[in-house]
Amino acid sequence: MKPFTYERAATLADAVGAVSRTPGAKFIAGGTNLLDLMKLQIETPTHLIDVNRLGLDRIEPTPEGGLRIGALVRNTDLAADERVRRDYGVLSRATLAGASGQLRNRATTAGNLLQRTRCPYFYDTAQPCNKRLPGSGCSALDGISRQLAVIGSSGACIATNPSDMAVAMRVLDATVETVNPDGATRAIPIAEFHRLPGDAPHLDTVLQGGELITAVTLPRPVGGKQFYRKVRDRASYAFALVSVAAIVQRDGTGRVAVGGVAHKPWRVEAAEAELPRGAGPVSERLLAGAKPTHHNEFKLPLVERTLGAVLADARA
Repeated sequence: MKPFTYERAATLADAVGAVSRTPGAKFIAGGTNLLDLMKLQIETPTHLIDVNRLGLDRIEPTPEGGLRIGALVRNTDLAADERVRRDYGVLSRATLAGASGQLRNRATTAGNLLQRTRCPYFYDTAQPCNKRLPGSGCSALDGISRQLAVIGSSGACIATNPSDMAVAMRVLDATVETVNPDGATRAIPIAEFHRLPGDAPHLDTVLQGGELITAVTLPRPVGGKQFYRKVRDRASYAFALVSVAAIVQRDGTGRVAVGGVAHKPWRVEAAEAELPRGAGPVSERLLAGAKPTHHNEFKLPLVERTLGAVLADARA
């Protein structure tokens, strides 16, 4: 691990000010992903700014009838919150499906949304990777791509987003709140927060330099039966090959987002009109234009079967 300096920010102004005046600085909260990447020298910040004392660890109701989840709310606390379990069950289930109990005790809401890909070529510093070193190439294109993207990818990157929470946030139409180093704030719809790789796969989100997530806001509950089903190689502590977050209403209409298939949580609202007809028509429109490799083409029928299981549960 390369040398770095460290400070604890006491206020939002201190935190964004410190990152703006220190080249190579990064925020740290739970550190469950960042520290691993620092040990591998994939991330090499010159300065770490600890944001754990900023008071962003509360879940509060909004005037519109939703919930505002502080950026530093731990995953365990989010999943266990009575209001989340009652009104946003898909989020509670998705959060509990991630990592392990020990990691969920430490990991934060903002950190979960900012996870880097778990593509093995990104983690192997002996292999070219455009996400790690732009312009170096993508080893996954001709490598083992079983876990990687089948849609939304590019000739520069076929990595997937690893977050379970982000898939649930996408189906709930959450909004990410941020503050910039100049003190300006903005609200970013979750649909626009994560980027597709294009020719700049090293940019995972639309966050600007030094911009800090302060909260994630959920709109009013939409009711319905809510599901999160994750297909993975082992029963715990594994990333999704395919996951499905769904909200199904009594009349068969609803919403669907899929994880494990793209560089961002994958949702196509136009496909949701097919929900009353079943998983096949939804999957056909949801995955239109997919470009799987021979290693991961199994993901296309797996999405349909996983969604079919969710819809069967909803009918039951």
